[in-house]
Amino acid sequence: MTTDANTTNTEHPTDTGTGTGPVRRRGTAAGVLGAATVAMGLIAGVFYIFACAIMPALARSDDRVFIEVMQNVNDVIQNPVFFLSFLGALALTAVAAWQSRGAPHRWWVFAALAAYALAVVLTAAVNIPLNDDLAAAGAPTRIAEPAAVRDRFEDTWVAWNVVRAVLSTVALACLARALYLFRRPQASAYLESATGSRASR
Repeated sequence: MTTDANTTNTEHPTDTGTGTGPVRRRGTAAGVLGAATVAMGLIAGVFYIFACAIMPALARSDDRVFIEVMQNVNDVIQNPVFFLSFLGALALTAVAAWQSRGAPHRWWVFAALAAYALAVVLTAAVNIPLNDDLAAAGAPTRIAEPAAVRDRFEDTWVAWNVVRAVLSTVALACLARALYLFRRPQASAYLESATGSRASR
């Protein structure tokens, strides 16, 4: 009886779940990379719509209207939803870069992180100070020289926003490429498995 029990244990070893670790880690990495791509797409879209629609439309407005609208936009945009995507894109891409170290797609994630990190630095160094200066100018109806206030803000803000839009779009493209390369081995393994199953029949 003892021998039979030992034989049974040898032939059917207990499943320790050692194979689930890599699968779980790969699933987590896929989720983080996918979330980073979505967040980056949202932010790239924000910068893009400012560059191609909002700022060109405001360029047609008079000085006081321009200042009032931009003050309102800069105030309203400071909300949890925007910050979740703006900072989340950076955090998720950084985590994805750490998770992808040693993987073939890592350079695409590193490039995305570098591009978007530069966009964040530009935002903090150029666009936010300009927004603060515009807010400090006070109510548009009380500004003595609205044209001068606008001149100090508009051209510089618009130009660097275009740079942010380009950088974030580059980051989005890099993340999309990384996500494709990340999922390709899984798809190839599935196809090989399916081909092997048909051949064995």
